[in-house]
Formats: sequence, C-alpha cells, structure tokens
Amino acid sequence: MQNISSNLTMLLKLFIPTLWIAFFGLFTLATLISSPETSIISNSYFKTGVPLFFISGCTILYFTFMQLKRVDMDEDFMYVSNYFKTFRYTYPSIEKIKERDFLLFYTIHVHLKEAGEFGKKIVFISRSKKLDRYLKAHPKVAEQLIDAIAS
Repeated sequence: MQNISSNLTMLLKLFIPTLWIAFFGLFTLATLISSPETSIISNSYFKTGVPLFFISGCTILYFTFMQLKRVDMDEDFMYVSNYFKTFRYTYPSIEKIKERDFLLFYTIHVHLKEAGEFGKKIVFISRSKKLDRYLKAHPKVAEQLIDAIAS
C-alpha cells in the first residue's frame, strides 16, 4: 500500500482548522461577553462583525480543508481515510478522476459511480504527481483506471 496524497493533508485537515476555530472562537466569545466599560471593543459594528467573520471562516474551512482525505492505493483497492475511519473502494467503482493544478499543489477529485461512505466525490491534495508515478509503476492499476482518467 502506497500513500498517494500529500503529507500536508493532516496539517490542513486537522491542525489548521482546530487552531483557527479555537483562537477565533475564544476571540469571538471574549468580544461578545465583554462589557463596554471594561473593554476598548465596545463598537456595535465590531461586535456584529466578529461573529460573522467567525461563522464565515468556519464555513470556508468546512467546505475546503476539512473535506480533504488521505488516499492510499495498492494493486486491488483505493483506501480513503479521514484519519478517524478508513474505507476501501474498488477501482471499477471509480467513474472519473480529475486533477487541478494550483502551482504549488494538485487537487485530485475522484468521482465514484455510487456514493460511498464519504459521498460521491473524494478530494485529496497531491504535492507532486504522486498518482502519475504510482500508475506508471503499477500498470495493472493504470489499466483498471484508464477510462476514469481519460474522462
């Protein structure tokens, strides 16, 4: 079994959202419970803006970083993990694979034919072209995924 996703996945999926939510959550709470007499933060616009900033930041984190998965592959299966649970998918269950280049990293979107435990789409980050190298080194897997990669 070989890891296909980036080693930064754990940092992006778990640590950054946890630290961001803890810091800005406490800041938002402190802003809301502070009294105007004891705080320099008594502006009503500020007290309204901080919770909106916190909620929008949490929403953005949820739909981006927190959706990332760790992906491992072997000759027969693709293993997808959210670091708490791992599920195994067969290669024929993959409908298509799309790669997007963001200069510093690649996001790879694996679309399944039917919804799995993590939904119908699995997104992971690949820092280099790990998937291409893996498929070149394992022609049996590449042969099974040829239709998914072409689409």
